[in-house]
Amino acid sequence: MSDQREMELMLKGYGLTTAEILYRMPDHPDFLQTYLWQDYDVAPRFPAMKKFLNFWQEKLDGPLHSIRYCHRRLIRPGEWKNVAGEIQLH
Repeated sequence: MSDQREMELMLKGYGLTTAEILYRMPDHPDFLQTYLWQDYDVAPRFPAMKKFLNFWQEKLDGPLHSIRYCHRRLIRPGEWKNVAGEIQLH
């Protein structure tokens, strides 16, 4: 993802969502495996994370055990200011 696209998403209210997914291994259901997922998403609906989890349940063999997630808006529209100037050093 380009830096410009990331900035546009952040200004639209997207934040960085990280999910720790615990799932059972298909061949050894007594063992848990960890998978970390990270993407830009919108709280509290989390459409990107829900889409990924739906994909997981439909296409992958490892059944989900639990999910922990955190979400952080990195920049808010009120925090960003357009600067119309330039300073040159040296």
